[in-house]
Amino acid sequence: MFGNYLIGLREGLEAGLVVCILVAYLVKTGRRDALRPVWLGITTAVLLSMGFGALLQYGSHSMTFEAQEMLGGSLSIVAVGLVTWMVFWMRRTARHLKKELHGKLDAALAMGTTALVVTAFLAVGREGLETALFIWTAVQATDDGVRPLIGAVLGLLTAVVLGWLFYRGALRINLAKFFTWTGGMLIVVAAGVLAYGFHDLQEADVLPGLGSRAFDISEQIPVDSWYGTLLKGVFNFQPDPTWLQVAMWTLYLVPTLAVFFAPGRVAPTPAAGKEPSQEPAKES
Repeated sequence: MFGNYLIGLREGLEAGLVVCILVAYLVKTGRRDALRPVWLGITTAVLLSMGFGALLQYGSHSMTFEAQEMLGGSLSIVAVGLVTWMVFWMRRTARHLKKELHGKLDAALAMGTTALVVTAFLAVGREGLETALFIWTAVQATDDGVRPLIGAVLGLLTAVVLGWLFYRGALRINLAKFFTWTGGMLIVVAAGVLAYGFHDLQEADVLPGLGSRAFDISEQIPVDSWYGTLLKGVFNFQPDPTWLQVAMWTLYLVPTLAVFFAPGRVAPTPAAGKEPSQEPAKES
């Protein structure tokens, strides 16, 4: 549940910061008339992301077991690739995000209402689709009822509250540290999703080695124990993984974390609360 909470918090906060920057810029520049098309684009992006998640969840139910496993395994690998790109991209460009969005918004204002809707839609839609895909694959990997989904929803709600506090100027955090440490934790979660994705492909008979177990510590860490459930929910831990799962988990996690935490990769980022506006906005 914590792993999915982290996904919802991290991804939701990225989208929330984008919304804060867009809205605060329009308010500060006296372009409140452009808020409606911006909110229209944001709402459309959110609805599309929710529809995409629902399609993944309910559309797979009509498939055969092998097709479900192949879909789940393939999308898990895709989701890990997207999330890995996202955490590196955000760490590299967080300090330039405000300037980049302001430039796009200025260009959209010059082009008209449709351009504003499209700009807001694209800015939020990418985060929303990535969030829907990664949450779905993470929920499939944990296989723990509705608790992973509840964790993701709580994370998203927390992100909404934090985004509102940033916009009002009531809260400041060091974005560099926040995105670095949550990005590192997401990489750990992604490693578990990746390993489980390869397990799905083995169950679909796409890849061999399903019966070749690297180890089995089910007696020492029962999957139905509280600590087994905790490890499963946070790290997608499996007590009896195949050799392929162990190999892919290790080959992804070790070099990715080493590169991500390599010193000198990014300059310091200003604290949140200054990003959308130096002063709290008087109106939403």
